[in-house]
Amino acid sequence: MDIFLSSASCYKKEMYLMKTKRLIAVILAVVMCLSAMALLSSCGNSKKDDAGITVQIGPNPETLDPALNSAVDGGNMLITLYETLLIIDEDNKVQPGQAEKYTVSEDGLTWTFTMRDGLKWSDGTELNAKDFEYTFKRLTNTELAAPYAETVIGMVEGYQDAIGNPDEDGKPTTTPDPDKLNVVASEDGKTLTVKLAYPCSYFDKIVAFGTMSPVQKATVEANGDSWATKPDTYVCNGPYMITEWTPGERIVCKKNPNYKGGWDSKRIVNNKLTFLLLENSSASFTAYNSGEAQLIKDVPTEEIPTLKKAADGGEFYVDTNLGTYYLSMNLNKAPFNNKNVRKALNLAIDRDYIANTIMQGTYSPAYNFAGPGVVDNEGMFFDNAVKENGGETYISKDYQANLEEAKKALAEAGYPDGKGFPTITYSTNDAGYHKAVAEYLQSAYAQLGITMKIDIVEWSSFTPQRRAGNYDMARNGWVMDYNDASNILELFVSTNGNNDGKYNSAAFDADIANSKVADSAAHFAALHAAEKTMMEDYACIPVAYYNDFWLQKPELKGVWHSPYGYWYFQYATLEK
Repeated sequence: MDIFLSSASCYKKEMYLMKTKRLIAVILAVVMCLSAMALLSSCGNSKKDDAGITVQIGPNPETLDPALNSAVDGGNMLITLYETLLIIDEDNKVQPGQAEKYTVSEDGLTWTFTMRDGLKWSDGTELNAKDFEYTFKRLTNTELAAPYAETVIGMVEGYQDAIGNPDEDGKPTTTPDPDKLNVVASEDGKTLTVKLAYPCSYFDKIVAFGTMSPVQKATVEANGDSWATKPDTYVCNGPYMITEWTPGERIVCKKNPNYKGGWDSKRIVNNKLTFLLLENSSASFTAYNSGEAQLIKDVPTEEIPTLKKAADGGEFYVDTNLGTYYLSMNLNKAPFNNKNVRKALNLAIDRDYIANTIMQGTYSPAYNFAGPGVVDNEGMFFDNAVKENGGETYISKDYQANLEEAKKALAEAGYPDGKGFPTITYSTNDAGYHKAVAEYLQSAYAQLGITMKIDIVEWSSFTPQRRAGNYDMARNGWVMDYNDASNILELFVSTNGNNDGKYNSAAFDADIANSKVADSAAHFAALHAAEKTMMEDYACIPVAYYNDFWLQKPELKGVWHSPYGYWYFQYATLEK
């Protein structure tokens, strides 16, 4: 038994050792597994951190050349990639940007900007006042055809000489000379002096506008039009710079290590900002719901009734814009050159139905052109326009009465019940409510006996097509760049690069010319007269006043939306 007991004792000892070894092996395996998981988790967090912030504010931009852009989505990228002499802060106040200060002469004509020391382009080379002189003068290049040129530098002395003193048909009568524009940088590049032809009290807001963003002369001249199409040549000066650009997919930006300016560099902490270039709202919605994007502008309209508003603790935001959704008619083509036709097309639509039913209350019906929120010397421009018009909006709010007037106007134009009226085509891009509005217009005009076809155009082609006048009727819209009614009314000046409808009225042009004075009362009186002129001419078809609506994740902080339709991402952060 002692032998048996002795053998059993050895067996038990061996079993104990084997179990101990197995236990150690298991413990080691668990430790290794946990270590691996921690490493993977660490990598995952690193990858998440590297992902930065992703947003969708529009499709593929038509252009990111500051001089050529006229779209809000492109403008939103420009305020992220560039910095102008002055900037607009979160409270919509003008603040120093690339210029640390500025002075204005007593007569309001001479504006002198003093540049910050140590400014650089994103490629590390020096930036100074001479770059802004080049930028301002480049806008006068008639071959470039900058759509905003007249709006932003038309008040600068020498502008007409710079563009060749064009005749009524827009053809130069003298040799264009950009150096005639009275914009001069000091020899040391420290100051920029701009001499105006007439006082412009809001010139500080103009120089804070994206079109006035500086462009690097060497890069532009070395690469021609292609300079603004790829990261390697896209030299900028703002908080972020482009590192990757896949057209129709994404633009990836990183913090600009050479940035210096009006934004607080200490608060610019996000290293990577990606713009998803999506035209399809369903794709945007998917990107948002999957967590890929933290903010999307294009929300599927059919989803809106199900979304919880931010005011109620949700993620759906609605905020006002200073802008008008309107329709352009090509006034160079029959039958739109007939005022009664334009009147009929204006009065045949139910604006309340469009804004509150089709657009689900995310817009407001427009019965004047300049909408609420625009100021004048006596308060609100809209309110005073109504007051001056006998207490009535320019377009009556009585839709049924308007419809009867529309039928009479069409008959007076020579098309009773639409007989003989040509088939017309309405062009629009397919985003937001645009297609639904187009289908409504189709049915509304059918009540007049008018047949309207719908042409859906890709966004990147839509604005160039409209600007070139290759359309019958087209969706249009304008979100103001600064709070002065001139910014939206000057669209209809015969020589304005954004006059897509080709409206040409000597009376209207004279009204606008009369507004270019220092006296505030006279300035706004002329602008009120201008709006009255174009509304009585039915120069366009106001439909609704803009609001922006978007989805934003609660963890995305430091972003703000301006009444000019921009989101500012300079101080954006993601809370973990």
